[in-house]
Amino acid sequence: MHRSRSRREKDVAEQTPKPPAVTAVDVDAAAERLADVIPPTPLHRNERLSRRHGLDVRLKREDLNSVRSYKVRGAYNLMSRLTETQRSRGVVCASAGNHAQGVAYAAAALGVEARVYLPRTTPRQKRERVASLGGKHVQMIVQGETYDEAAAAAREHAGSTGAVLVPAFDDPSTIAGQGTVAKEIVEQLGYAPDAVVVPVGGGGLLGGVLTWLHERHPGVKVVGAEPQGATSMALALERGEPTALDALDPFVDGAAVRMVGEYTYALAARHTPRLVSVPEGRICVEMLDLYQSDGIISEPAGALASAALGLDDLDLPAGATVVCVLSGGNNDVSRYAEIVERALIHEGKKHYFLVDFPQEPGALRRFLDDVLGPDDDITLFEYVKRNNRETGPALVGIELGAPENLPEILERMRRAPHRVQRVEPDSPLFTFLT
Repeated sequence: MHRSRSRREKDVAEQTPKPPAVTAVDVDAAAERLADVIPPTPLHRNERLSRRHGLDVRLKREDLNSVRSYKVRGAYNLMSRLTETQRSRGVVCASAGNHAQGVAYAAAALGVEARVYLPRTTPRQKRERVASLGGKHVQMIVQGETYDEAAAAAREHAGSTGAVLVPAFDDPSTIAGQGTVAKEIVEQLGYAPDAVVVPVGGGGLLGGVLTWLHERHPGVKVVGAEPQGATSMALALERGEPTALDALDPFVDGAAVRMVGEYTYALAARHTPRLVSVPEGRICVEMLDLYQSDGIISEPAGALASAALGLDDLDLPAGATVVCVLSGGNNDVSRYAEIVERALIHEGKKHYFLVDFPQEPGALRRFLDDVLGPDDDITLFEYVKRNNRETGPALVGIELGAPENLPEILERMRRAPHRVQRVEPDSPLFTFLT
């Protein structure tokens, strides 16, 4: 009898839904802890995006807080709750840059020693900001090619030394801190928006926003925008558990996570947000528009949410009030050349060709006269191989005046005496050019 009753109790326990790791009450408590430390970030209406998409678009400017990213919310919320014993052991974290800055800021504010692991792909600007914010309280270690490799090193250090691990996204306190973004949005608007679009990497911001809005304003649609080269949350929801991506594009470094966390996956699975995949080139176009039209310096992950607007599967009614979380502004100026290149390719304005040129004077000029239109331009010309043969191949980059000029230029190339081969975007050679 006793054995049978225990088995029945176990069956009932397994069928009973587990309570969520994070609740709206946790988010409200986190907001109180942050109130005197991190002022609310502005919520601005964006005329460019509103006109373009037929929506009332507001940008939640997390790039304007103390560390230029929302990540400080989760880091400070977690670290401010540590006991004196835990603080004495110090903390450790891994980050692509923004979480590290949040930990550095909190470490300096709370007087806690922190060890920070950064992958080698972290832009120099973010590394310098970590050092500046943390000062003497932070030891920075650059290790691994991706966030996941840096995270493994941080976990190993925590296990061997007893330092407290401060997860970038997969911890209830971190998630609750990130969720304060949603609470601020509603308080600043004075009402609940129709939709909130958030960038998704490991899922901490998504989990926090989903949790608070689901309990406080369940009618708000939450959209998670993932980089096309790092759709780890979509994969987790498809497989029914966190699953590592086979391939990862690290360009959107603030959201390039190979596998989401257990807590963040559980919250996404519970609340089922709409997820959209945003091409990296589209993100670059939006970064340039933010800079040139709006005077906003955004990092790739920061432009992820607003770049998602206009995608066919977003399904937003005309005139809807939509808040896009501009999650960070820690962009290294040296990256803009690559950003412009990716944007031009995405818009269909930049193309590459292998051209077999006669080894004689005037060959390039004849190619220009025969092929290029009045608004087209050569942006790259490199001989792939030069020798004494009658012809030699050259790699030629052409920027078109307008994307619709491509069919005409391809037809002129077909008629030209030069042998021309287009380098397609899915060619292995193309990866060396972008």
